[in-house]
Amino acid sequence: MTQCAHRLLELLVAHGIETVFGIPGVHTVELYRGLPDSGLRHVTPRHEQGAGFMADGYARATGKPAACFIISGPGMTNIATAMGQALADSVPMLVISSVNRRDTLGRGQGRLHELPDQQHTLSGVSVFSHTLQTPEALPEVLGRAFAVFKSARPGPVHIEIPLDVMPQACPALVPKVTEVFPPTAPDAALAWAADWLADAERPLVLLGGGCAAAGDAVRTLVERLDAPAMTTINAKGVLGCDHPLDLGACASLPAGRELARHADVVLALGTELGETDYDLTFDGGFHLEGRLIRVDIDAQQLARNQAADLALLADVGEVALGLLERLPHQAAREGAARVADIRAALALRDAEDVAPYADFLDTLREALPDATIVGDSTGPVYAGNFIAEMPAPRRWFNSATGYGTLGYGLPAALGAALGVPERPVIALVGDGGLMFTLGEITTAREAGVPLAIVIWNNAGYGEIRRYMDAQDVPRLGVDLPAPDFVTLAKSLDCYGVRVSTRAALHQALRASRQAPGPTLIDVEAHRWSA
Repeated sequence: MTQCAHRLLELLVAHGIETVFGIPGVHTVELYRGLPDSGLRHVTPRHEQGAGFMADGYARATGKPAACFIISGPGMTNIATAMGQALADSVPMLVISSVNRRDTLGRGQGRLHELPDQQHTLSGVSVFSHTLQTPEALPEVLGRAFAVFKSARPGPVHIEIPLDVMPQACPALVPKVTEVFPPTAPDAALAWAADWLADAERPLVLLGGGCAAAGDAVRTLVERLDAPAMTTINAKGVLGCDHPLDLGACASLPAGRELARHADVVLALGTELGETDYDLTFDGGFHLEGRLIRVDIDAQQLARNQAADLALLADVGEVALGLLERLPHQAAREGAARVADIRAALALRDAEDVAPYADFLDTLREALPDATIVGDSTGPVYAGNFIAEMPAPRRWFNSATGYGTLGYGLPAALGAALGVPERPVIALVGDGGLMFTLGEITTAREAGVPLAIVIWNNAGYGEIRRYMDAQDVPRLGVDLPAPDFVTLAKSLDCYGVRVSTRAALHQALRASRQAPGPTLIDVEAHRWSA
């Protein structure tokens, strides 16, 4: 009879999983026994944190989850940071791990990779964490995971399989995949919301990452309302490039805050209204005084951060379509003129924190206009969160939101490149953040991915250094010598080039598309000139 571990592979395929990121270990070897014949693609990162970041980037770029195969103990604590980032940003990820034998759990016997309670440890960075007690329970537990991915606020799900369960005989299982749909808003609630929006004089739309899968409907709704729209970082591209109603991520800035405060009706679609999108000054200054309509697939989220006057537990796309049916006529509110005035007041490209990077970011878009840009926490990414415009959703994301981890950019970009191989992908990283997951360059080389790794090299942790200076704190631990990235690239059988001008960067980006693997583009920040 077939082993439990092998049945797991069959069920993953049945649920639509195509890619597994994992590092084999003695505790997960049974998961690999049938992997070559399963039809699943396996990618071996150089660190479990990289596996999680790759799965994150893959999901954000494609809208589909990937799986991670992770050993017990240190493997799980290594991936926990990546799970925390995915949980904060509502990114689906399936983490399958081993755990010690059932009869040894919680006994503290000093066994290999032992944690006092691994399931409990990982429950804090997952939607749910489950220990599989019998092979027969496998379809049910996986069904729960994919129900979360399809119909609720997504995030990481962790399933651990004890060493004595993995090789157990598992009866033939008919891979039954339940069609799960997100909740639908009642007609009465849609009618109420439509009435408020129709009567509004100064409406405002707030677009969050929950709009990524409903771009057409959301864009049409914004246009029908003729209302200014603020987009969070994870909603960038929902309205496309240069849309006359798109204010971008300006909720933390004075002109954006004033617009929000004076809006008489605010429609918040798929956004948690959290600090890293609406209060980057960390002073609690974002206020909504008009009536607030919130739409989210997480019931608890409807009550967090900003109290709603009308809360709809529903899929954003379905609500947008429902409102369009009830708002048949284009409103005439001079929305584009209002947005133009606010953009002029914001003057983002001239702002102190943005201006040094504006020409640099323009070059990325000009050289590879269809690229997905995946960022780490670094100066150009922070600036791009304000001014970068993308032609579609899922083309700009980074770890400067939510959990705010370093080391995300490179492995997440690789995950995105594996998920959408037809599209150029740029990893936009700082030299400090890149050192966290530098080893994943070899993973990209092994995969043969033509990934452009653009390094904003300011010899250390530039953003923290600047913050220390502003707070009159002595610089300590932030001035770090970086390696010679061009020589490093050569040692890893990759191409590397050092640039300091727009023309050289443009040429290097264009050439990266023809490379058989990753290209390291070392941008000398202190010499950069347009």
